[in-house]
Order: sequence, then structure tokens, then C-alpha cells
Amino acid sequence: MNRKKFLLNTAAGATALMFDPLNSFSRHPEPEPYKLETVKEFVIAGHSKPDRCREMLAEYPNLLYCRYDWGNGDFEEAIEGAGHLGNKEIARYLISQGARPNIYVLTMLGETAIVKAILEKYPALINGKGAHGFTLLHHATKGGDDSRELLEYFKEKGLKDMQIRIR
Repeated sequence: MNRKKFLLNTAAGATALMFDPLNSFSRHPEPEPYKLETVKEFVIAGHSKPDRCREMLAEYPNLLYCRYDWGNGDFEEAIEGAGHLGNKEIARYLISQGARPNIYVLTMLGETAIVKAILEKYPALINGKGAHGFTLLHHATKGGDDSRELLEYFKEKGLKDMQIRIR
């Protein structure tokens, strides 16, 4: 390439960047979103079907981060279904794959130090509701022996297992 051609190419590239700051000529096409039925199936599998969770994640890895809208603002991830049913096997598997556990799932798993630290920093969360309106007390109950200390802690704080069904 000679000097003149180089300068012309450089100027053309700079001009393209100036008029197209997002540099569309190098953008990748947007991937298609997952079908709602696929997300719904995965969230349902997260409640009680570990084998189906594994199969679906192998095919659609980002399902791990998807939430299904059951209506009326009641969004749920697969890990939350495992949490409110007390399914530790699925919750631990999803976490091992990179799922983001919330305070409700951590309560069900009996992660006492973490849950108490969160509540010390954000005390209003003790009255929060997870998916479908399930409380921390509900999740501690579903956690069994692993969550016994948290169950007693919540009762000492005056929590009663009152849930508000969102749907």
C-alpha cells in the first residue's frame, strides 16, 4: 500500500467512526432472546427437576440468569424455585454454574453468617418477600436443620410465616 492509499483509508475509517461512534461496521448481530416457554420450563425445572436443569443449561447456558414473569410483577428464577421448595441439590448445582443466589436462597441453604451480615447492613430486608411472596421465615423452615439457627433468629425478631401470594 502506498502513502496516498494509506491516508485515504485512514481518513475514511476516522470519518466512519466520527459519524458512527458505535462502530456499526464491527458490531455482531444481536442474538435472539430465549423463547418464553423455554424460560418457563427452566424455571419450573429449577423447583424439582435437577436432570432437566442440567440438560437445559447444556443447551442454553444463559438460562441461568433468566427470570420468568408469572404475572403481576411476580418474577422468578430457577434458583428461587429451588429456594422456596427447599431443594438444596438444585440450588447448589445452579450456584456452582454461576447462578446468583439471593438472601432467600442463602437462608434456605443455612448460610447464617452471610444472611445475618446482610440483615445487619439492610435491616428492612427482614420483612421482604421473595418469589411468590415467600418470606425469610418460610425459606428457613424449608432449609431444615441447616437453617435452624436462622429460623430461631427470625422468630426472635418477631417474624411470622405470613406470605403474600403475588399471583
